[in-house]
Amino acid sequence: MKLGALLLGLVVACGGKTPPVQPEPARDVDPTPPPRQTAEADPALAARRAYENPGGMWMPQQMTLPGHAEAFRKLGVKLDPKLLADPLAAPMNAIVRLNGCSASFVSPDGLIVTNHHCVQSALQVNSKPDRNLVEQGFLAKTRAEEPSAGPAERVFVAQAFTDVTEAVRGGLEAIADPVARKEEAERRIKQQLATCEKDRPGIRCNVATYFRGGMYVLIEELEIRDVRLVYAPARSIGNYGGEIDNWQWPRHTGDFSFYRAYVGKDGKPADYATDNVPYRPKGFLKVSDEGLAPNDFVMIAGFPGRTTRTKTALEVKHDVEWYYPYYIELAKQRYAVAEAHLKAAGETAIKAGVLKQRVQNGLEKTEGVLAGLTRGDLLERKAKLDRETKAWAAQPGHERHKAALDKLEQLILDEQRTARADYDRAVAFSYSSLLSSALSITRWAEERTKPDAERKAGYQQRDLAPALAAQKQLTRQYDATLDRAQLRLALVRALKLPAAERAWLPLLLGAKPSQKLDEALIDKTLDAWYRTSTLADEKLRLELVERGSKAKLAASKDPFLRAAQRVWKVYVAEEKRADARTGELMLVAPLYADAMREVLGGLLAPDANSTLRITYGTVKAFKPSDAPFTTAAQIAAKNTGKEPFDAPAPLLAAVQAKAYGPYAGADGELPVDLLSDLDTTGGNSGSAVLDDQARLVGLNFDSTIEGVASDVVFDGRMVRKIHVDVRYMLWVMDKLDGADMLLQEMGLRPRL
Repeated sequence: MKLGALLLGLVVACGGKTPPVQPEPARDVDPTPPPRQTAEADPALAARRAYENPGGMWMPQQMTLPGHAEAFRKLGVKLDPKLLADPLAAPMNAIVRLNGCSASFVSPDGLIVTNHHCVQSALQVNSKPDRNLVEQGFLAKTRAEEPSAGPAERVFVAQAFTDVTEAVRGGLEAIADPVARKEEAERRIKQQLATCEKDRPGIRCNVATYFRGGMYVLIEELEIRDVRLVYAPARSIGNYGGEIDNWQWPRHTGDFSFYRAYVGKDGKPADYATDNVPYRPKGFLKVSDEGLAPNDFVMIAGFPGRTTRTKTALEVKHDVEWYYPYYIELAKQRYAVAEAHLKAAGETAIKAGVLKQRVQNGLEKTEGVLAGLTRGDLLERKAKLDRETKAWAAQPGHERHKAALDKLEQLILDEQRTARADYDRAVAFSYSSLLSSALSITRWAEERTKPDAERKAGYQQRDLAPALAAQKQLTRQYDATLDRAQLRLALVRALKLPAAERAWLPLLLGAKPSQKLDEALIDKTLDAWYRTSTLADEKLRLELVERGSKAKLAASKDPFLRAAQRVWKVYVAEEKRADARTGELMLVAPLYADAMREVLGGLLAPDANSTLRITYGTVKAFKPSDAPFTTAAQIAAKNTGKEPFDAPAPLLAAVQAKAYGPYAGADGELPVDLLSDLDTTGGNSGSAVLDDQARLVGLNFDSTIEGVASDVVFDGRMVRKIHVDVRYMLWVMDKLDGADMLLQEMGLRPRL
């Protein structure tokens, strides 16, 4: 059945549809802000002030649950939450997915707004040593000047959602062998995808899992392959404050940028071509210049990447005691690799800067998650919910759940026993672009010998075009110096494992039994590999991905391809072991989420999995006495003239003159960023922040470090999210960068 009729095993009706948002004529902005509501005029103001967000990254279909309607009523929101339940109707049909980020259509001509940090790859691939767009920013004065964001960049536009849980899971419990069970589920999913995409070249389908595998949803998306860079402010605006301010408040970052989606003249997705035309979306968001005030209602629609709130207490304990500290140590070492090359010659410095920003972001967040879980009562709250879940399963009539939870605990303990060896091996096989490409090429050669339907997921004919695009993107992003440094880091770390747990390492290095495995051998080997390899050649990689055979690879002299052949048996054996575990989990993990939902009275949002979600709450600082907004005047006070506090001179001059025009708030100051109590995580970068009329009023870009542990256990007391205020975005576009044509395209009129 279509997902509009699905919700956690309950049948619910899809919310009513509203017509797509239509463009408005260009309008002047009233320089006098509307008066804010008082408690007398707004009886819900007190409720919003007292509101403590319980959390929830809700599937759109879950917005029909009665609890949301009651919450909206108490918060004084006139919008019916059921209008958000249909992901194919306005305003939800304006929300789109990028590679790892969220975004929104904001014009009828395919204009897309997202975060500045979400377009770093596009800036990097279009940069040269003498034209560093990562630093300088970019503005296309005409559409003809809009360059490709890269061959692998994509915009995904939702077309349909279908519940396929029974089609995937039905009868799996009758299959005794866990590997066969996993493979049968995979076969069914591939069948769903093949049917979905048959004779529809512009459609990309995927099956997403929810509630630890208890629900499967077939999602159909239009895959737009021609994505172009339109506008990004300079780094000194888009990443103002840099690493120092990352995950911190107060914040003064203009984290916004624009893409445009293009299609062929027939309106269908096409590869980049100069005669392609802008995509005409079914809906796009209205951009509001009215602004927000403290305690106003706000919501976010986007694609949160990953949370682990349905993990067991045993799993969380292991993460706290081992995984988070181990990851943090590795991330610090990887950060040092990037930092050591920031002044290197050529494009290495540009690429090192992008790598450094990415690594630092993950490092600081993980440190924050660990700190948050080990202070206060979050671990005890997780343990309490876990006990209640197990107690529910232990009740008479719930024997199936009880047996499943016991089995789940056994599987978790088994996995934890080999966690370090598994992690180090995975890092070693993935940290080098050339080695990971060699392994992928080897897999393609293996799978190409099978009928398409029997190939491993990710290596079917449907996956060839994205794989080739990824190889083309690799050419733009690859740097031999950084690649070698990261692979060396991974291999040196693996040396610390007991010999029995790193049997793959001497195979990978091609070491003789008499050779000592040490850093000297690693250096000598890598020097030879990077000196003699031809795998950096895009033409060769494309040829091997598309037509490489096992015989051709066996005859290759390329050191990375030879290394991949040497470890291939280990690689496949570990894959089989992981498949067996997945097959076991398929029967038991969903019952843990099911029991948890029962304990919570049905109000359980599934963990984030990069699918469309909604979260709502209020504009809120940590303390009622604090302002939830920062202002442009604070930029001038904070500025040192040195990175990362080096705002452009025109910005500082405009701030000194208070040349804010209609973008100023009621206090005469220009708002820059704002805080809310919304529930987001990685992947929500670039998500639309909407007001109670579903108008775009901000862009989500960060969290405060105090609340990032809510990825594991939500804590409404500590969660605060940081958003760019649209008024700052419009002011920068209007006053500083001359992006008048984009303002007009969004239905606004330049005023400064």
